[in-house]
This record gives sequence, C-alpha cells and structure tokens, in this order.
Amino acid sequence: RYSLFYNHLKNIEESEGGLDKFTKSYKTFGVNQLADGGIYCKEWAPGAEAVFLAGDFNDWNPFSHPYKKLEYGKWELFMPPGEGGCAAVPHGSKLKVVIRAQNGALLYRISPWARYVIRDEDKVNYDWVHWNPPQSYIHKHPSPKRLKSLRIYESHVGIASPEGKVASYKNFTYNVLPRIKDLGYNCVQLMAIMEHAYYASFGYQVTSFFAASSRYGTPDDLKEMIDVAHSMGITVLLDVVHSHASKNSEDGLNQFDGTDSCFFHSGYRGNHQLWDSRLFDYANWEVLRFLLSNLRMWIEDYRFDGFRFDGVTSMLYHHHGIGTGFSGDYNEYFGLHVDEDALCYLMLANHMINSLHPECITIAEDVSGMPALCRPVAEGGGGFDYRLAMAIPDKWIQIIKELKDEDWNMGNIVHTLTNRRYEEKYIAYAESHDQALVGDKTLAFRLMDAEMYTNMSVLMPLTPIIDRGIQLHKMIRLITHALGGESYLNFMGNEFGHPEWLDFPRIGNNESYHYARRQFNLTEDNLLRYKFLNAFDRDMNKLEERFGWLASPQAYVSEKHESNKVIAFERAGLVFIFNFHPYQSYVDYRVVVSKYKILLDSDAGEYGGHQRLDHNTEYFSEEYSHNYRPNSIMVSKGFFFKVLHYDLFK
Repeated sequence: RYSLFYNHLKNIEESEGGLDKFTKSYKTFGVNQLADGGIYCKEWAPGAEAVFLAGDFNDWNPFSHPYKKLEYGKWELFMPPGEGGCAAVPHGSKLKVVIRAQNGALLYRISPWARYVIRDEDKVNYDWVHWNPPQSYIHKHPSPKRLKSLRIYESHVGIASPEGKVASYKNFTYNVLPRIKDLGYNCVQLMAIMEHAYYASFGYQVTSFFAASSRYGTPDDLKEMIDVAHSMGITVLLDVVHSHASKNSEDGLNQFDGTDSCFFHSGYRGNHQLWDSRLFDYANWEVLRFLLSNLRMWIEDYRFDGFRFDGVTSMLYHHHGIGTGFSGDYNEYFGLHVDEDALCYLMLANHMINSLHPECITIAEDVSGMPALCRPVAEGGGGFDYRLAMAIPDKWIQIIKELKDEDWNMGNIVHTLTNRRYEEKYIAYAESHDQALVGDKTLAFRLMDAEMYTNMSVLMPLTPIIDRGIQLHKMIRLITHALGGESYLNFMGNEFGHPEWLDFPRIGNNESYHYARRQFNLTEDNLLRYKFLNAFDRDMNKLEERFGWLASPQAYVSEKHESNKVIAFERAGLVFIFNFHPYQSYVDYRVVVSKYKILLDSDAGEYGGHQRLDHNTEYFSEEYSHNYRPNSIMVSKGFFFKVLHYDLFK
C-alpha cells in the first residue's frame, strides 16, 4: 500500500510539478475571473467531441464560445475582458458547459468545479451561477490551534431552528454558535454543506462538490459563519463526501461528458447498489486531481479546519461493506477484496492535508476497523487523526432495546467502550445523526417514549419512566465521554434529549418540516425538564475542559461488578463511579481513591436529580488494598449510591 502511495506521489512530483501545484487546480479549472476582467475556463471531458460555454453573457448561444482541445481530455477557453475592462462574464450570470457528445447530442451541463449553484422555486434542477462579487468576505480571525481534547457538536445548518423551515447560515452564526460555545463544545462538524439537489438526502448525495449549499445562503454567509466560530475558539470541520456522488446528470457529475465513465467506473463497478449513486474511479489521474483539489479549496477558501470523511468503509472494499460483517480477523482487511486505489487516495488526501495544512484534523467514518487507518502514512497507515467508535451507539441501542435493566452486563459495556486499536484515536459517541433519522429513535425517545409528550413538565409528578430516562441519559453520555475514546461527539439537540426523530420534507410526509428542525426552545422553558439534561451536558464538557481526560491515556478500570452493577475507573486524576443497578443503593461501598471530593453529581438538583449527597464532604483513603490498588475509601455515612446514580471525584 505504501509503495502504491509512494508511486503516485512520485508521479505527481515528476509530471505535475509537485503536490502543491497539482492540488491548486481548483484555481484554474471551471470558470475563473482574471485580474483584468478576462475569463479563463478549463474542463476535463475526455468523452466529448466539442465543448462550448453558454449563458446570460452571450444570450445562450451554444456555439459562440468554443473551448480548445488539449491533451488528456482537457479543454480550455480564454475570454478577453469586455469594453472598458468590464468582466467578460458578470457576477451573477447563469452559465452552462455545452458538451457535444459522441452521438452528436448537445448536453447542457454544470461545471464540476462550479462554486455556486441555485434552484429557482419553479424549477426542478439547479442552475450554475458565476460567483465573483466585487468584494468577497475577508476573514478576520485566525483558525484555532490544533485541539488536544476534541468535543464535537455535529450540526446541520438547515434544521438548526425550532421553526419549520430551512434555516440559514446567518441563523447558525448568531443563534446556534453561541449555544455551542456555552455548552462547552470546542468543535462543530457541519453536515450537508456540499451542494446536494435532494434536501432529504441529508447532504450525502452530492451534486456540486465545490459549491456551498445555496439553500442556506451565499458563500460569503458561510465564510462569515466559520470566521465567527473561529473568533469563539471553535474548530470547524466539514463532513466531506468523496465515497460516492449523486446520479443526477442535469445538475450533477454523472455522465458529464456523455459517457458512463468520466469521473466514475463504468458499468456495474461504478454504481452503489444500496445508495443508488455513482462510485469514483480513484485510479484515474484527473479524479485524484478533482478530489484532492476539492479538499484544498474547502480549507483555503472557506477556512475549514479539517474533515470527517463519510463512507470510508464503502471506499475501502470492493464489496462496500454490503452484506459483510467484520470480526477483527486480519484476513478481512488484506486481500483482493480491498480497493487499494481508494485506500491510496485516502493516504494521498491525508498526506496532502498534513503537508500543506498540518493544523487540520481528519476523521474516518469506518465501521470495519481497518488496522492502522489512524496511523501516519509514513508508517504505511491511512493517515487519519481519528476514527469514529461506531460500535458504541449500536451497543447502547442493543442494551436498551433487548435487555431488562437488571440484565445489563457491566463487563460487556466496559469492553465495548475500551475496545480500540492501540495508539489509534477514537471519537466516542452515544448517538449521532444516524440514530435520529426516521425509522430510528434517539436515546431519550427510546428511554421515555410517549411520556415525553406528557410528563416532561416540572409541574407534573416525576414518573418512574421519566426519572429512569433522565438519569440513564446522563449516565450513558458521561461514561461514553469519559471511557469511550480520545474525543467525544454529540448530534445537535441530543444533549438535552430532543424528542421524536429527524425526517426531512419529502413526498412520503407531504413535504413537512415538522421533524426537520431542532427545538432549542425546550431548554429555555424553566417549566420543562429538558433544562436539566442541557445543564448536565454543559457541565460535563466544562469539567473535561478543566481536566482533559480525552487527551489523557486510556482509563484504568478498577471495577466492573456484575451483581452490584457498578463500574469504577480512573482517568486524568479523576475517579468515575457508576451504579447501574435498577433498584439497589449502597452504603459503606469501598472504592479505589486517595483524597477526593465530589465534582459532578448526576443526582444534583440542577440536573433533575434527587439531591441525596453532601457535596461539602471530603473523603480520605486508607491503606487498604482493593481492586489491585493500594489505597481505597469506604463510601458511607450520608453517601449513598442510589438508583441509576454515579459520582465523579477529584
């Protein structure tokens, strides 16, 4: 694998003048404004017989501006400035690349490199608009330094409002970013930014890879949003989709030059059977140019601080993970079923990012557990900084759905939370957007279900279901945060137990926005119990910011007691103790500590608890060996482990 990567890198150096020049192609391909008002255009369309540019600037004459054919399927066009130095193509003009296909048909296409596309309300397809404002947004704030402890707030701009509509970049800038900052998250991961014609695809059926989605606002609005996030010390990551592309041809990449291939494999190999989308040909030189330049554009033009690569498992294997389970056997990761070209692309991408922008972060969404994916490329690894711990949310769902409280297996929970490859960093999460989608339920909704509609008011008696749900919601999130990895992720709204599920407007729900929103207002109503979960999530993050357990070595688990349902572990100088027993409380319970006091208590009143502990008490250890530690204390006299309760000590 490293040899394949090295050969690619060597070829780029020899034929393209180096990786820096090769990945700057986003500045020359597409339609580019020159300083004197002229226009330089360049496309790659190897299957085209002829290429033209048409638009508002020439009254849509399809033949007046032909491209010149170059080597290797490339085409270029130079347009001199207009009279008096005016722009040859004015800002805001609609454009199309006109392709004469091999069968003689004229195809009106959007450039794969288009920076801005819009859809008029009375149209189905998107239009390409030349974006060259007189004054583009100028970034005022530097990017934050690379974070040691990454606390990620996974977000979708369009649903980031309680109102039933598509929310805007401006709304996110001024209403959501302050909320994220207050909650103690230091990183926001943005979904559905790359333009996608179908809103309900959640942004995963990309049609224009270089265009920021116009349904939320302009490119400058997005740049301002990122700049404001940087002013708050918040790192901004892009959820990048390079694993596949939409099948749209009128406003997508598919059949751009009239052939089945171009950017994709032809035939069966070029189609994803489950996603109904096209699959890139990562062995193709121009595909590598396109995808690597795409990453660089998002970093340099918009100032993104890194990427979460979606669908990495699909990229890594010819079977795309379809109908395949992964047990950890190394034969599953090495063999002819591995797509070495795709893996080499990922290595090139991480090498480029690390070489040109070493402050940037990359995350792999891989469910397979590919070894060394998060080790440096120089070691033969994939080069990612983090990978998602995707087994953790599945484990919580399986436990809640299938097991009674008294049947929870403490050893199995600890194993799932600590089972990660040595010296590869994992992002732990109890739930992400995947668990919120229609057909599934959030953790809060699984725990409390229909009672969330009737019994979340503080004016109502605290029912056993709501009490259990609130306490377990806090415990699951903290033990995942503290034990599950080297970073933590939360999907927007789930921090306060957002009710129901997530569903985008579509024919099947009569184009309703009712479930395509986040009801942040629920946390602002003092008569609702959502405020307790919101406050706990905030203080949990603030405590991690203070002690940095995510950046500390993996925890030492001192206890996982099956009959007592107690888990205890040490990390970053803190002791975490969880009692998952459904009805048993404990007095005189021995735990491994030195001198400690309570820092965070899920039973505290501000978190919707029962206030059973004295926070002014200090606890001193004795030289009494317990669980392979020399010192321990007896938790007693006014200190009770109650139902679904944990305590955190320092």
